[in-house]
Amino acid sequence: MTEMRRFLLAALVRPVPRDHREPDRDFRRRRIVCAATLVVGAVVLALGLRTPPGDSRFIMLTAMLAAVWVVGALLAGPVHLGRGWSRRGALVRPVVQSLTLGLLAVGVFCAGAVLVAQVPLLRDAVNEVLDHARYAPLPLVALITVVNGVAEEVFFRGALYAAVGSGRQVLVTTGLYVLVTAAAGNLMLVVAAGLLGLLVGAQRRVTGGVLGPALTHVTWSLSMLFVLPPLLVALT
Repeated sequence: MTEMRRFLLAALVRPVPRDHREPDRDFRRRRIVCAATLVVGAVVLALGLRTPPGDSRFIMLTAMLAAVWVVGALLAGPVHLGRGWSRRGALVRPVVQSLTLGLLAVGVFCAGAVLVAQVPLLRDAVNEVLDHARYAPLPLVALITVVNGVAEEVFFRGALYAAVGSGRQVLVTTGLYVLVTAAAGNLMLVVAAGLLGLLVGAQRRVTGGVLGPALTHVTWSLSMLFVLPPLLVALT
């Protein structure tokens, strides 16, 4: 338990030192670009997830969505990778730490799937999302999952987090992440966005960059892609 406590403190509570301040003019530009990107991204996301399963437009729109997030983030200003605390107190790229957090998140979501599988409304909402994966080549879906996971973190925990300014960046970026996801009209995606957003937002606050959140997000997303469908079948 002590090891787990130390890990969670290093990964989610104790920030690393950094200085990412920027001039007021650059900060205002960042906010304008991020606001425009949020609107465009929400529209593309809604169009993509509202296409019928098997529709070829789904692949095109999800690829377009990744491009929107990445281009918007790069236009907004610098995006930092960030660093995390090692077991010995040194500053390192948060790779192992983030992969571990991603797997812990998978465990929590799999436990939640036990409840979801027993509630038709929730189960149908999950299957509505998974249907897109069932009607497309799995390697392609996996690639899209990775690309979009990284793109979301580059924008939401990168450019947008920096645009909020000091204060409640974790809550604000998570709230906006949830609102954008709500455009897809799927309850379970909104719940997942809220929980995941808080987790990777805390990582961003600690590490000062997007590498940790991106690795955690991708680990979680790929695991859900491969683990959740058979798990739901087994539980129903």
